[in-house]
Amino acid sequence: MPRCLRPLLGLALLAAAPAFAQVFVSSEKDNKLYVFDAQGERTGAIDVCKRPRHLMFNADKSQIYVCCGDSNQLGIVDVATQKMTGKLALGDSPEIFDLSPDGKTVYVSIEDENVMAAYDLATKKPLFQVKTGGEPEGVRVTRDGKTAYVTSEVANVVHVIDLSQKKVVKNITVGKRPRRFVLSADGSELWVTNELDASVSVVDTATHTVKATVKFAVQGLREADITPVGMALSGDGKTLWVGLGRANRVVEVDVASKTPGRQVLVGKRAWGLTLHPDGKTLYVSNGLSDDMTLVDTASAKAVRTVAVGRVPHSVLVK
Repeated sequence: MPRCLRPLLGLALLAAAPAFAQVFVSSEKDNKLYVFDAQGERTGAIDVCKRPRHLMFNADKSQIYVCCGDSNQLGIVDVATQKMTGKLALGDSPEIFDLSPDGKTVYVSIEDENVMAAYDLATKKPLFQVKTGGEPEGVRVTRDGKTAYVTSEVANVVHVIDLSQKKVVKNITVGKRPRRFVLSADGSELWVTNELDASVSVVDTATHTVKATVKFAVQGLREADITPVGMALSGDGKTLWVGLGRANRVVEVDVASKTPGRQVLVGKRAWGLTLHPDGKTLYVSNGLSDDMTLVDTASAKAVRTVAVGRVPHSVLVK
């Protein structure tokens, strides 16, 4: 395609994007959530606690929970008023969290204390802690609420935690520096990014063993420069997008065949990923270029990059 036509293609793809959405991006250095529409136009900014990282909606998407690593809090943001209306005290340097299926309990990796901690969201009281390996990060609760998975970046394992027993019942050895999780659509597979192995481990959730490893390669780059962290699963469960970190790319993976496919060049240190509910647009936070890239998933092309404040971490789409 002639270079002069490429901007026109980008405009056409953006025009085909969903007419309405709210996109929220956490900025670690600005202590804010930046708000955008579906096409990447900034519409607002929300002051939150210090060093906001991971974000999640409550069940009806009326609230956003934001984990703040430097104020040791879980902030509670009202989506309608775009104000932080509450907070819950956490341990030292909280990072990633997940909710129980009933939305009543939050499970948080407390990085500097090497624990996964559980808190009651209604009373804002701690419930229990489970000791983990060094630098716990990813947390994923199964859909039946019985099990939590937690990565240990230092131990290179996934801890399997029985939530009724409140203890680790198995450690699964994966790749180097495991970071984040995605559960497959049917819950039979747990996908784990290995930041220092340029790979994803696929864990069978019935046997809690590694059944496959997906390796990534980028032409012209060393393996050490390929550092996968964030992932986003398509609504039909057939495609997984993986952020390749310092490789400044995202890659599309076929879930059934475990085969990497199309790659898209985005910003610097592509970690945070989320898909619009219609699956047409992938939003990518780029932590070292302080921006967000919008990717058209049908064409696998980056159609726009917008500034989002200093050190963007996570992205949510409503």
